[in-house]
Amino acid sequence: MLHKNPAFETQEYRRRLDLVKERMEAAGIEVLLTVDPANMNYLTGYDGWSFYVHQGVIVIHDQHDPIWFGREQDSNGARITTFMPNERVYGYPDTYVQATQTHTMVYVSELLEELGVAERPLGVELDNFYFSARMLRELQRCLPNTSILDATALVNWVKTVKSPIEIAYMRQAARICERVMQTAIDSIEVGTAEKDACAEVVAAQIAGTEQFGGESPAIFPIMPSGERTSTAHLTFDPDRRYQANDVVLLELCGVRRRYHVPLSRTVYLGDAPDDLKRTADTVVAGLQRTLEFIGPGVTAEEVEATWRDCLRGTGVEKPSRVGYSFGLSYVPDWGERTISLRPGDNTVLEPGMTLHFMPGIWLERYGFECSEPVLITEDGCEKFVEFPQQLFSNERDS
Repeated sequence: MLHKNPAFETQEYRRRLDLVKERMEAAGIEVLLTVDPANMNYLTGYDGWSFYVHQGVIVIHDQHDPIWFGREQDSNGARITTFMPNERVYGYPDTYVQATQTHTMVYVSELLEELGVAERPLGVELDNFYFSARMLRELQRCLPNTSILDATALVNWVKTVKSPIEIAYMRQAARICERVMQTAIDSIEVGTAEKDACAEVVAAQIAGTEQFGGESPAIFPIMPSGERTSTAHLTFDPDRRYQANDVVLLELCGVRRRYHVPLSRTVYLGDAPDDLKRTADTVVAGLQRTLEFIGPGVTAEEVEATWRDCLRGTGVEKPSRVGYSFGLSYVPDWGERTISLRPGDNTVLEPGMTLHFMPGIWLERYGFECSEPVLITEDGCEKFVEFPQQLFSNERDS
């Protein structure tokens, strides 16, 4: 008998399922198919690196337990990491894996027939990294009498408000994040190979703290240097060493039980030029003022408007969004793909929501980043991480 070891107690998963079923009912969905690994984890506890093949969780509105389906060789992983009874775990044979003559959605359609729910309104995540056009086409072909509805982000929106036990894991991830960021700053020196600094960061992410271990994050360490900092999402150069007067951007993360806490900071190797110092001072002042404004009852776009007001007359511009909801995630993104801090997002912030306030600035020659992950509380917001908000200057050997 395999020992079950989900991240949470059964009542926590029941709470989440109840909330998801409420949204299903409101949307006219009786059967929900979610293939996003973060949503699978959220609803069942499943935690395997098996999302390169088709897998998913099926929630049937009037049935107590959800169903996990995936590759047969991964089914014991579901029996170990999920809370559900083993009979709700379905493994399909390898004949469906990357097959050209059939498709896994054929198997899923037959499973829905077997369960007697094949003709009920079916919700699928149409706009999701893990749901393909072929999957939709096969479902439509195999289930001609089924109404297939768009359930994109249905589970994601439930995830935006965290429970106390989720927040506890995120506080642990924050402690890891602090160590990771300090490791990065300590590792960056003139003459050091960028690959070596990144290796130290990755090791720190996995090592965690003396009390608890870490995990691999959904986004590889973002650590560009020099002119590569003029854009948002480049990582290290494997063949380059840091040079005097390099700007180095750090967008890093601590992870605990797949719960992420990200943080961004900037390092300059030498005496920073005046224009970079002015940009840094402007961003940090705006960051601090905006954090004072964030709290329950304000909208996402009001947060962005407050930040934009801080930039007025400074010469610094930020045309892209300045933050997003984050939490339980797998590759390729630690964001929840729900709340965005930008004009037009009228989401009202609630206690328990977690936002990465990320006012990254990318100019023609360099960039500057200084962000804060925060928890919305009953009377404001709380920083997850305690780390200096500044431009770090490392003048050793420069």
